[in-house]
Amino acid sequence: MLDLARLRALHAVSVHGTVAAAAAALGYTPSAVSQQITKLERETRTSLLERRGRGVALTEEALHLASAAQELLAVMERAETALEERRGVPAGRLTVAAFASAARGLLPGALAALGARHPELDVRLTEVDPHLSVDLVAKGSVDLAVAHDWAPPGPGGVPRLPAPHGLAQVHLGDDHCDLIVPAAHPFAGGGPVSHADLRGERWIGQPAGRVCHDWLVGTMRAAGHEPDIVHTAEENPTLIALVAAGLGIAVVPRLGSGALPPGVARAELVPLPRRRLYAVWRAGAARRPAIAAAVEVLREFAPGCGVLPGEERRG
Repeated sequence: MLDLARLRALHAVSVHGTVAAAAAALGYTPSAVSQQITKLERETRTSLLERRGRGVALTEEALHLASAAQELLAVMERAETALEERRGVPAGRLTVAAFASAARGLLPGALAALGARHPELDVRLTEVDPHLSVDLVAKGSVDLAVAHDWAPPGPGGVPRLPAPHGLAQVHLGDDHCDLIVPAAHPFAGGGPVSHADLRGERWIGQPAGRVCHDWLVGTMRAAGHEPDIVHTAEENPTLIALVAAGLGIAVVPRLGSGALPPGVARAELVPLPRRRLYAVWRAGAARRPAIAAAVEVLREFAPGCGVLPGEERRG
């Protein structure tokens, strides 16, 4: 009989793409994951991983086995959900994925409160790229994800996070975003700045394909001009550091960005950009008390995450 833990390790590699990433998601060392897969190869008498460049790829047999593992893990999840539901107490392991700024600015306090209220719950957090988190939930690699989407350009735009079939989601709150400029920039300390006022500015933004990048390009095009993105970076602190060096301006979410360093200033961009935060989970696990408890705490902590002191919430 095949060992479920070893199948779980293989499934994680198929989802995350590398042994190291699978290990991080499972909370193991890469060596432990490799050992599980080696044992599974012996059990099945089949080669499951093959070298490709500096990484590994799953063989055809491994892909078939990983698909079967996903079905088995789904059955296990339904059984665990039913048992936890009968007990009526949030318990067991709950895996959560979140993008970087949520992992830094929202999850620490929320997870600490969740653990204090439900000591039988073992919560594990993984920081992932925002465009990957929903897919990880859909594939069963994590139980719950905190994801985001930006309000589309134009008046009355309502963001909508695409949710694959079989997933459920709830709006947690909004994260307001600031126009960050060098301290000596004309926008610093001035009046409101419109989208039209941004024509000809040099931008520092996230790479193409990121939600933040798409929002910037779409918003500036809606205002009648193409943004000149001269530098790109993944992390908000890097964007801010580049602004502080006088290399351009940026729109930066407040969640997780921390206090602004010397050399930069907030400018009043109107309308104020915002992104909406969502919790996403598999619909089949909706009855699980752990999911309900986690969503409840996240909804408590998220509303104040992107608001400056004394500022009223919008949206």
